[in-house]
Amino acid sequence: MRSHVPAFASAGNADASFFENAAGSFACRQTIEALTSFSTDTKVQPYSTYGPSKTAGEQMDVSRTRWAEALGVEANEVTFGPSTSMNTYVFAEAFGQRLSPGDEVIVTNQDHEANTGSTRRMAQRVGCTVREWTIDEMTGLLDIDTFGSLVTDRTRLVTVPHASNIVGKENDIGRICELSHRVGARVIVDGVSFAPHTIPDAAALGADVYLFSLYKTYSVHQGLMVVRRGLLDELPNQSHFFNDSVSDKRLNPAGPDHAQVASAGAVLDFIQAVHTQHGGQETDPLRQACSEVSTLWRHHENSMTPRLLGAVDGNERLQLLGPATLDATPGHRCPTVAFSPLSMEPSELLLELSNRGIQTSAGHFYAWRVLDGLGVDPERGVVRLSFVHYTSADDIDRVITALDDIVR
Repeated sequence: MRSHVPAFASAGNADASFFENAAGSFACRQTIEALTSFSTDTKVQPYSTYGPSKTAGEQMDVSRTRWAEALGVEANEVTFGPSTSMNTYVFAEAFGQRLSPGDEVIVTNQDHEANTGSTRRMAQRVGCTVREWTIDEMTGLLDIDTFGSLVTDRTRLVTVPHASNIVGKENDIGRICELSHRVGARVIVDGVSFAPHTIPDAAALGADVYLFSLYKTYSVHQGLMVVRRGLLDELPNQSHFFNDSVSDKRLNPAGPDHAQVASAGAVLDFIQAVHTQHGGQETDPLRQACSEVSTLWRHHENSMTPRLLGAVDGNERLQLLGPATLDATPGHRCPTVAFSPLSMEPSELLLELSNRGIQTSAGHFYAWRVLDGLGVDPERGVVRLSFVHYTSADDIDRVITALDDIVR
């Protein structure tokens, strides 16, 4: 896997182990080459008739088409935007114009603030009733039966993370969508913390809106938003009036970042390369390649996650946040391991980890409400160790040894 990731050959990463993937993964070689090529050969205004301009436009269209295939949706359901935070904000502003006072919106306190904050502000401004689906204060998990009791015939919108960027456990999106759709509510799913571990089949999940960040899935610094079931056509245009009929521009008032969009599909070349290296065929559908490679990723993660969870949970001076096992509830337990040190400050532990070549961070990670719901001071923050498919067993050994040395 690392042969596809140039960062591992960088002097800055020599003799170090990268555990900050939840904040942004290393880009694959294919992404870097695509960005360099666009900047060198086609850094012009796209969609004109002359050579470089025509090529630039074609590359942007190909990225959208290929990502649609990868996610199991139609190309006109895919929007690229500056970030997931911005995509969520613009969507909330648009959807808010369809709501009325007395309508109900369900949010969680397990979300990254970008997904929940803009929706809460929009709902309050419109005069909607905001119902909060809260986590278990001990486990950080969301209980599906509790959600069922919150849904009413006045529910219009539900926002939920596919997996928390602190707790790490996958939520039952299929069931959430089923209960929501029974009353005609739309569902926004924040997939930012899940997609790096499994390229989702957005169609099969059933969500009306699915968002994730490409820079966390080994690609460019853009947000990708899927808006399904004709919902895009029901929302008021957020772009220039003459873009009203252009599906990929209606929810992107900033306009597309040409180079980033054109290069966004290159990571799918990486996934296809891994697919063929592990017995797949070059002619296999892209959705199939994404599914099978994601399975490889999860198997690799699952072979190492229990060791790190056990090292943290078994240390009396560390408070693990989230489940300590892979099978606490159904669904994937993403290797996002957050914990609060009890005998020293998170910032102190972070410095000691850095001195031992462990690259990560400490803070609230925009999950202020999650930490507060778990009884952890968000201002003090936590330490988070997050890894992906290119993390090795040696990296896990290294961080476990470092934690044992520092904390005990």
